[in-house]
Amino acid sequence: MKKTATTARPPTPAPKTVAILGAGGRGAGFAHLIRDFRLLGRVVAVAEPRDDYRAAFVKEHRVAAGKVFKRWQDFVKKPKLCDAVVISTMDRDHAGPAVACLNLGYDVLLEKPMATSLADCRAIEDAQRRRGAIVGVCHSLRYNKGFRKVKELLDSGVIGRIMSLDLLEQVAYGHQAHSFVRGNWGNEGRSTFMLMSKCCHDIDYIAYLIGKDKPCLRVSSFGHLSHFTRANAPAGSPERCTDGCPVEATCPYSAIKTYVQVENRHWWPASVCSHDHSAEAHLEAIRKGPYGRCVYRCDNDVVDHQVVSLEFAQDITATFTMTAFTQGGGRKLRIHGDKGELLFDESRITVKTFGDNNGHEITLGRENGGHGGGDSRVVREWLQALHSRDDSGIVANAQEALRTHTIVFAAERSRREGRMMAIADMRG
Repeated sequence: MKKTATTARPPTPAPKTVAILGAGGRGAGFAHLIRDFRLLGRVVAVAEPRDDYRAAFVKEHRVAAGKVFKRWQDFVKKPKLCDAVVISTMDRDHAGPAVACLNLGYDVLLEKPMATSLADCRAIEDAQRRRGAIVGVCHSLRYNKGFRKVKELLDSGVIGRIMSLDLLEQVAYGHQAHSFVRGNWGNEGRSTFMLMSKCCHDIDYIAYLIGKDKPCLRVSSFGHLSHFTRANAPAGSPERCTDGCPVEATCPYSAIKTYVQVENRHWWPASVCSHDHSAEAHLEAIRKGPYGRCVYRCDNDVVDHQVVSLEFAQDITATFTMTAFTQGGGRKLRIHGDKGELLFDESRITVKTFGDNNGHEITLGRENGGHGGGDSRVVREWLQALHSRDDSGIVANAQEALRTHTIVFAAERSRREGRMMAIADMRG
């Protein structure tokens, strides 16, 4: 009997090997997502300064001893150890590892913000171009299910030409207190200004919706730190919530209620205050650590409310508002076109068209995962680009991030200097 020739199947490409630089909440989350896409990527190295976080990460991902580092500086001293890196260090530590890793030949996934100075953003973009590396910046709104649908609808022309746009970022009172008063992003000296640390992807998303062919021309901004100050501390309140505060039981910012008496201490934000999630460990953490401080007696200096006005080419105008003073979080978006308008509140899109006076709603089903499934898409599309060497699927690459970060720096300069800023003036 004559044998039939069979065609050999091509071998499956090996997963790309990845190092995590900064294994806190975001870094650990990215590592979990890479593990979910195990055919595409595999975590093989880590750099993390905190001993308990580093040890837990090494155990969970079985990182070999020779690929475990306390500092990213130690990691980049070694010859190239893997294919790519995820940089999820603190904001002020983005440019150093990003440029160093790009120069060593690594591809990079960079948590937002890109960097905390315009010069550093330019240095990262320059290193990427020189090395031809794959770089993705985690502007998660571009990847979120609902925000992507909004972009798709606008590009279809359903409301015609965009005339104006308004975006509201509801930080929510509890999130502000946790992250931007007591937490890592409350003080510019340790992090960066509020518009960059919290809202750079809001400004990025506005520019993304309007399009690269209609660049931002000028901005003006106003904002202040008005509430979370010592002048507003309740009478008789101590430095810490655990020191017998007379209003602790009714205070919306009580650290005891936020970090100890919650239903599940493994959930954010309670989980952040201690690596050990027993009630005793959390109580001890707020007695001594930053999250137990009275929100009116911290060293925070970032704004708690801000507004930005933007003018784009072709007479398009936009506004962005960030405020801590909401009960719930999330974003609300209104887009006005010459043929209709679109409203979005992260769960529902409403499109109203002028020609027929009709309106219809799109109800968006909940998608699991960080940033409404956006984090998962960020990681998957980045890993796919590593294999294909084609970054066209990465909607927030180094060039796009530099373009929209420039707008953020201009807006903050406007706020500080009390004058309108032309984007052209930021390019010198």
